[in-house]
Amino acid sequence: MIFWAPLGIYMGWQVVPTWGRAEWWLMVCSAFAHVGYYVFLLKGYRVADLTVVYPVARGSGPVLSATFAILWMGESLTPLGLAGLLGVVCGVFLIAGGAKIWQRATDAQNPDESKKLKAGLIYGVVTGLWIASYTAIDGYAVKFLLINPILLDYMSNFIRIPLYLPLIWKDRHTLLPVWKTYWKPCLFVAVAGSIGYTLVLYAVQLAPLSHVAPAREVSMLFAALIGGHLLGEGDRKARIAGACLIALGVAALTF
Repeated sequence: MIFWAPLGIYMGWQVVPTWGRAEWWLMVCSAFAHVGYYVFLLKGYRVADLTVVYPVARGSGPVLSATFAILWMGESLTPLGLAGLLGVVCGVFLIAGGAKIWQRATDAQNPDESKKLKAGLIYGVVTGLWIASYTAIDGYAVKFLLINPILLDYMSNFIRIPLYLPLIWKDRHTLLPVWKTYWKPCLFVAVAGSIGYTLVLYAVQLAPLSHVAPAREVSMLFAALIGGHLLGEGDRKARIAGACLIALGVAALTF
């Protein structure tokens, strides 16, 4: 918020005062959806593997987002586009574990692993609902109300921060030690995350939401490699196959 303040003030000085009830209402809804996404995603990471929670969330999110865009925003998918969407979703779930994930979830001989996996699936699906929510809200804001993507992302910080304060207060005793250890990656994520999501919103202005939301899941390729290599979560053949499906799915959506 501090880093992007000069740009936020420059772009919003004359525009923000002209916003009406619709713009601010969408801003509030967007902030709630983003906070819900982060809270449930990070809670999922505490109880399950990244390569379960994140792929399930990213696999379910585009389906819900595309469904909303088709039903409420007048968009449509060609047969090739639908095949591309399904390819992305199948690739994401393959990265998460494919058919083996159900076997592991019902393994009576390893109840701890089964419980952990079920928790990851639940948190992944709930997180996917939050992804679909903020994708649809923000997509509508930039596409139909013509809110500048940079201003949408920046101004929502003024609502997100008060929503985070109760969570910060609850963990206030651990906040300072964690900040001292991780302040550099935290700042990098804060700055880079805003750039990445703003680019997504600009893409939504140029192309149908039902295409952009699945194409955004190329992030899964990097998450799968990081989770598999850095965190030692295995199943590299399934991850490579899933990555190929995602690439083919995005190519199908492109055409």
